[in-house]
Amino acid sequence: MTPWTLLGAYALLTASTQMLWLTYAPITTGAAAALDTTAGGIGWLSAVFQALYILLSVPAGRWLDRHFPVALGVGALGVAVGALVRMAAPEQFTAQLAGQILIALAQPLVLNAVTGISTRYFPPRDRAVVVGVSTASLFLGILVAMVSGPLLMEAGGLGLVLLAQAVPTVVVAAALVVGLRLRPPAPVPPVPEAQRGVYLDPLMWRLGLLLFVGYGVFAGLSTWLEPILGVYGITSVQSGTLTAVMVLASLLGSALLAPVVVRRGRSRDMLCGSLLVGAVSLAAIATAHPLPWVGAWLAVCGLFTMSTLPVVLELAETNVPASSQGAAVGFLMLLANAGALVMVLAVQGVLHTAPWPLVVLAAALMLVVPLAARLPAAFRSARPADVTPR
Repeated sequence: MTPWTLLGAYALLTASTQMLWLTYAPITTGAAAALDTTAGGIGWLSAVFQALYILLSVPAGRWLDRHFPVALGVGALGVAVGALVRMAAPEQFTAQLAGQILIALAQPLVLNAVTGISTRYFPPRDRAVVVGVSTASLFLGILVAMVSGPLLMEAGGLGLVLLAQAVPTVVVAAALVVGLRLRPPAPVPPVPEAQRGVYLDPLMWRLGLLLFVGYGVFAGLSTWLEPILGVYGITSVQSGTLTAVMVLASLLGSALLAPVVVRRGRSRDMLCGSLLVGAVSLAAIATAHPLPWVGAWLAVCGLFTMSTLPVVLELAETNVPASSQGAAVGFLMLLANAGALVMVLAVQGVLHTAPWPLVVLAAALMLVVPLAARLPAAFRSARPADVTPR
């Protein structure tokens, strides 16, 4: 297996984690009936992911720094086993919750490996592309869950949904475990002392706060888009399509736009511009509500604002020693998931008082523009030159 096929397996597994996380979101009513529970109970099947990610993100990152192939392999197997547990008892809520917990426990080991894959297996010239592809796969998984879930539910019930998601997950997890037998071109020795510096680095805190708001706005918008737009007479079917448009634009921005920006050294400019564009997009939706208008602005918001995630991760990869990549991503993703939780709750508090949900999200983006503007204009690598091949 080559590094690029290893990346393919890893990207598909990260997509699977997001697909499994959001399995029940687009089919809440049908899933609640099938599992004999309430919509609130179904909500817990997704909420457990953020709760466990916040608790486990940093420890997972530290384990990845010390034993990268083993930790990532355990994460891949955990995701696969969780998917199989869900499939084995498709009409038992306890089995679904147990499977979700297993997947949520394994997820930090998978997602926090994004820069570790690029640092250990790829030369510097390819790393921006690797991070962009890995991050875009997150949005791919969300898109697949949102689009395929209702269709599969209608065709064969919850059992078919769980089966259709478990099979590809097990295949890509097995492929990744096999691919991890590939020896890195230049092994990265663990330096535990360097990990502690990650949490004291002012640059990491700035990047983390940008993710706290940026990823939080994406989570808040994705979670509450249907009731937000419902106030303006947009139906649930239409809002589902609009969500897919936004997520697809996010995927394209992460895979295509972010690597170009990083390669040209315009990361700071892109972050400032993307935050402003996102705020303007949300304000535009709040002021007018024709369907094409809303769809166009959501696409713009997804393309620019949501593609800041790979840019931030690439900046961290560039400025943190290779031996601390997992700790760095773990720290950033902890703040990102904490931001998601805060933004979801903040929007929930003003959900039925239009246009305040959109105003809250737009204001949050504007508040961190000065923080992005204070980032260095140029970034220099913190890694020794002999860590990876040139």
